[in-house]
Amino acid sequence: MVVAPPFFGNVELGSLPAENPEQLIGRVVEATLYDITSDFSHQYLKMFFQINELDGKTAHTLFKGHEYSRDYLRSLVRRRTTKVDGLFNLITKDGYKMRVAVSALTLSRIKTSQEKLIRDMMAKTVNEKAAVLTLDQFVQEMVLGKIASDVYNKAKKVAPLRHVGIRKSKLVAQPAQVPVQEVQTAVQ
Repeated sequence: MVVAPPFFGNVELGSLPAENPEQLIGRVVEATLYDITSDFSHQYLKMFFQINELDGKTAHTLFKGHEYSRDYLRSLVRRRTTKVDGLFNLITKDGYKMRVAVSALTLSRIKTSQEKLIRDMMAKTVNEKAAVLTLDQFVQEMVLGKIASDVYNKAKKVAPLRHVGIRKSKLVAQPAQVPVQEVQTAVQ
């Protein structure tokens, strides 16, 4: 049985067959946010979890990334509007490296100078959030739309917006764990 990380309430994501339990380590499981929250309005968000630890017949996971479903993203894009995309590399408070793609869709076409201002606001907001939040807190705020709403509230002063969201994220690197032996030798 595969379960979501603790900050998603250890919700069961399903079961996976394996000849040997060690084969499960590193495998990536896909689920929608709806599977976790049971809120139908979250059906469009695909989430990826990587199995990192086994506990008997339970496989514990680590958040690997998320993305909008293809059909949802296509439903957002309209003619005679501008889509402002920003791709940012960040480091959370606890040392995890992430790559985040933020999208803002306007009501009408906007100038490139306005696009640049919106993109700068996205970068500033996302970097500020990552600096003060741990991975667990950042992922929750990102997936549930809190960070996107902060970006929306800042960027709507530049141009009228229809939608702002973090359409994709990816965990790039985990913080380096210092082996126990090295710590003991350093203390002596």
